[in-house]
Amino acid sequence: MPVSCYDGRMRLRDRVVFITGASRGIGRAVALICAREGADIVVAAKTEVADNPRLPGTIHDVAGEIAALGRRALPLKLDVRDDEACRSAVAAAIERFGRIDALVNNAGALFWADVLDTPMKRFDLVMSVNVRASFALSQAVLPHMIAQKYGHIVMMSPPVDVSVCAHHGAYAVSKLGMTMVAHAITEEYAEHNITAHALWPATAVESYATKNFGLGGPEIWRKADILADATLALLAREPSARPGKAWIDEDLLREEGVTDFSRYQCVPGVEPPHIGFTGLPKVSTAKP
Repeated sequence: MPVSCYDGRMRLRDRVVFITGASRGIGRAVALICAREGADIVVAAKTEVADNPRLPGTIHDVAGEIAALGRRALPLKLDVRDDEACRSAVAAAIERFGRIDALVNNAGALFWADVLDTPMKRFDLVMSVNVRASFALSQAVLPHMIAQKYGHIVMMSPPVDVSVCAHHGAYAVSKLGMTMVAHAITEEYAEHNITAHALWPATAVESYATKNFGLGGPEIWRKADILADATLALLAREPSARPGKAWIDEDLLREEGVTDFSRYQCVPGVEPPHIGFTGLPKVSTAKP
C-alpha cells in the first residue's frame, strides 16, 4: 500500500510526465504516484535488463507497474549523457502521447571528494549526468511546452548555498548548476505558462545510491515516497499558480498541509535527522 498522502485524487488526469532515472528508487516512486494520480508516464532510464543484483529494476518492470494502474507507459532506454538520444527520446514521447506536460530530471551521478582528489573523468561524469543532461532535456521539451502553453520542469537539486561545496566540489557544482537552470527557465518562459522548480530532501532518502555507497542506514533515511509526494505537489498545480523556486521537500509538503511525516520513516518510530546537503557520514564514493 503506498504511503502517499495524495493517492487516488487523480490530480494529474491525462497529463504526460517524462521521468529520467525511472527504473528504480526515487524515479520509480515518482512515476508510480503520478500514474496513480492519472498521468501517462515516459519511463526513461538506462536499464532494460536487470543484470546487476545491486541495481534491480528495469524500465519494462516500471512500465508494467504503470499499466497495472490503468495508465499508459512508454519505456525508453536512455543514457542522458547522449544529446541525440535525449532529443530522440523527447521526439518518441511526443509521437506516442502528443504532448509532454512535465519533465522530472531525476537521473543523477554521485561523487564526493576534495578538489585535489577529484579526477577530471569524475568531474566530467557528474557534470554530464547532472547539470548538462538536465539542460539538454529541458532544451528538448521546451519548444513543445511553449506550443501547448503548459509545462512543469523539476530538477532534483538543492537550494543555492555556497556552504555545501567543501568536500563535495564537483557534485555541488553539478547539482547547484541544475538549480540555476531551473531559475533561468522560470524567468525566461513564465509568460508561456511554464515553470521550473528545484527539489531537495530535508533528510537522507532511501535509494540505491544511499544503499550501495553506504550512506548511513534506514534509521536516518526517509522513504522515497516523500520526494514523490513533493514532486506531485508541484505538478498538480497550474504552472503559473506557483512560480518556480528551490524547495526542500518537507517545507513544500507543510505548505500543502502535511503535518505528520512519520509515514515516511524507514524505521517506524525513528525520525531521521535533517542533514542538509553535507550531513551524511563521511564516506568515499569513488569507485576503483
